[in-house]
Amino acid sequence: MELFQYPYMQRALIGALVIGLAAPALGIYLVQRRLALIGDGVGHVALTGVGAGLLLNRSPVLVAVIVASLGAITIELVRARGRTSGDLALALLFYGGIAGGVMLVGLSDSTSASLNAYLFGSLSTIKPEDLVVIAVLGAAILLTMLALRPALFAICHDEEYARVSGLPVRTLNLLLAVATAVTVTIAMRAVGVLLISALMVVPVAAAQQVTRGFRSTMTAAMTLGLFAAGSGVYVAATADTAPGASVVLMAIASFAVVALAGAGWRTLRRRPVAPATAPTAEPHEVVLDRS
Repeated sequence: MELFQYPYMQRALIGALVIGLAAPALGIYLVQRRLALIGDGVGHVALTGVGAGLLLNRSPVLVAVIVASLGAITIELVRARGRTSGDLALALLFYGGIAGGVMLVGLSDSTSASLNAYLFGSLSTIKPEDLVVIAVLGAAILLTMLALRPALFAICHDEEYARVSGLPVRTLNLLLAVATAVTVTIAMRAVGVLLISALMVVPVAAAQQVTRGFRSTMTAAMTLGLFAAGSGVYVAATADTAPGASVVLMAIASFAVVALAGAGWRTLRRRPVAPATAPTAEPHEVVLDRS
């Protein structure tokens, strides 16, 4: 724990904990809509924003927020109005985003270390101003997901019913797209654009093994995300491993533990109970005949 006496490690821990809470709070809606991989697609678009920021000597995080948000909104509109399927739209995000990002980073004359910091995360290089952006945007995402939970759950569960009920379905869909872009962007420095989708999905998948209701699943997922983020930073600091990979591996480990515990509990509950046998009279007892 001595490592956390240093300011850069304190910033790393705080940033990871904020993302560990915000990512599963958004991810539960994406899982409900069967869009678990959209975080990867938006992450690739965010990489294009990073390259543009480095090329223009602007804040890569802020430029990535704008570019990723525009990309997510475009794909949502294409999916909702056009003939392009959701899978094809995600493929466009994957390939176009990664190609644009690599090209722009190359044009900016940045080192490969700068690119790797955004691809796989670099918590130890978080600056105070970066932490402010992560904390403010992360809190905004978390509060939005909690405040609009009934409406967002409605469009994720049955979009047609939500539209008939009078909910602004298109606006809420666009809100989810922008929230995904923002979450991916602020998580770049913690787990990297290639791994952020895991932090959105894995805690939710783990929580679903042992919970039933939507609210309890959301609470459990946020708790597991918080644990994965905190323990991942600790493992990375003590074992000198990549922070993003450590956080994701801790999330996967928690999924394995929860899944095994849930399976064991369900097995115990299904085990038949031996029927009680009627007591027999002892040799010295007298059985009275009441006929």
